[in-house]
Amino acid sequence: MSVNVSDLVRIVLLSLQVSGSALLISALIGIPLGAWLGLSRFRFRQLLVTLVYTGMGFPPVVVGLAVYLALSQAGPMGSIGWLFTAQAMITAQVVIALPLVAGLTMAAIEGLDPDLRLQVRSLGATRRQEIISLLSEAREGVLASVVAGFGGIISEVGAAMLVGGNIAGSTRVMSTAIVLETRQGNFGLGLALGGVLLVIVFVLNGVLLQLQYPLWRRR
Repeated sequence: MSVNVSDLVRIVLLSLQVSGSALLISALIGIPLGAWLGLSRFRFRQLLVTLVYTGMGFPPVVVGLAVYLALSQAGPMGSIGWLFTAQAMITAQVVIALPLVAGLTMAAIEGLDPDLRLQVRSLGATRRQEIISLLSEAREGVLASVVAGFGGIISEVGAAMLVGGNIAGSTRVMSTAIVLETRQGNFGLGLALGGVLLVIVFVLNGVLLQLQYPLWRRR
């Protein structure tokens, strides 16, 4: 079972680039959105929360199909020419990860002691300072939301295959490459990519654990 190291490195780097970009966008939008939903009460809040929760359980392959139709030549975004590119994969992964980040952030904010918000307000904090303070207190849940978002996209196959096309050197990421190489009987590269994927997820969860429970707090 031979492994082409250059192919392995290229696929891993592209996977990290695509999923990392999607996660960054999802976090920049999802964390403030989750905090806002957790702290605010307004007329259509229940509808928005329902949409977020629905998005958290949406099948990735359906997300891929929706993005594919939107980016196809007959779709509303066909003119930008993103179909079967890394940008299309990032778009699909943002749609998958965003509800996870927003929903879990909202849950983390709502799980805080209600008196904490009153204490922050009594100190004269502005709305922005209040949100930042509460996000800091709920940082473990917020970090968990980011990790959940990353886990939901780094190993996803269906959407990546539909909108990316699994093109060698262009849109072939770890999850789609594992499927292809296994089907072709190239178990060496498939197993190597699977091992790298497991290591990435393990390291990410280790970092999360360290951020949640630093060594100095465990002594």
